[in-house]
Amino acid sequence: MIILSVDYGDSRTGIAVCDKNEILATPVCTINEKYDVTLIEKITEIACNYNAALIVVGKPLNMDGSEGERAKKCGDFARKLADFSGIECVMKDERMTTVIAHQSLNRTNTRGQKRKAAVDALSAQIILQDYIDAKK
Repeated sequence: MIILSVDYGDSRTGIAVCDKNEILATPVCTINEKYDVTLIEKITEIACNYNAALIVVGKPLNMDGSEGERAKKCGDFARKLADFSGIECVMKDERMTTVIAHQSLNRTNTRGQKRKAAVDALSAQIILQDYIDAKK
């Protein structure tokens, strides 16, 4: 099944997708949008274009595993996205994904605007790859 992943942010939201065999997650894009309604419409359009059957939304838990305000905001966003899109949304712990994404971009010497544009989509890819690997 094709799965879409969302790394939800206040200004930028990363999107990734996996192949139908659920082997490899690939970054798709970063959406620069602050308004949730428009962001949900854009994500739904991307999900439909890829024929996604499931959407995984990153859940930024605190390091001790507890839910903070940001995790609750992401949960609310996932519910709105599921309601609007009609596609089931599940939450996935995303602790440390942004740090891992930055480390990866350091190794490839990606800097400046390219880095800013890539980090959220790369974080979404890491969230999705963790999700599909955990299913196996």
